[in-house]
Amino acid sequence: MNLTAIDCEILRILQNNGRISNLELAKQINMSPPPTLERVRKLEKAGVIKRYVALLEPAEVGIEMFSFIEVTLSTHGSDVINSFTEAVNQLDEVMECHHITGDADFLLKIAVKNIPAYEQLILHKLTNLPNIRHLKTSVVLSTLKNETALKIEEGNK
Repeated sequence: MNLTAIDCEILRILQNNGRISNLELAKQINMSPPPTLERVRKLEKAGVIKRYVALLEPAEVGIEMFSFIEVTLSTHGSDVINSFTEAVNQLDEVMECHHITGDADFLLKIAVKNIPAYEQLILHKLTNLPNIRHLKTSVVLSTLKNETALKIEEGNK
């Protein structure tokens, strides 16, 4: 989809406030509400806007530990990779799963209550998955930047 300047502005605004009313959004982009809503629906239908979410404060919902786990598989191939990704998609503790280049095959972002919960995840879930050769964990001590908004430029794609 070729994004116009107005589309980009809509996306910037919605990334900061997904609950903004169509009327307020229309005011901010200097358009009337009907064409504003039409543009938003077009962006949704095209898959540019995937979904709307609430961003939570982790500590307020009992999540106190984040880590990144590099996963190296013992064998490769589409069946092994598909089996691994299907299994990982079933683990609520896994926030993100990236198939990567380098020494490891996957990078997982993990969110758990505490160290004992992390230990349970490692001992009873991750290491029980087939074809796991090696896990390497980096624990997050503090987060200095955590953005959810993407940089949007006119004419993308």
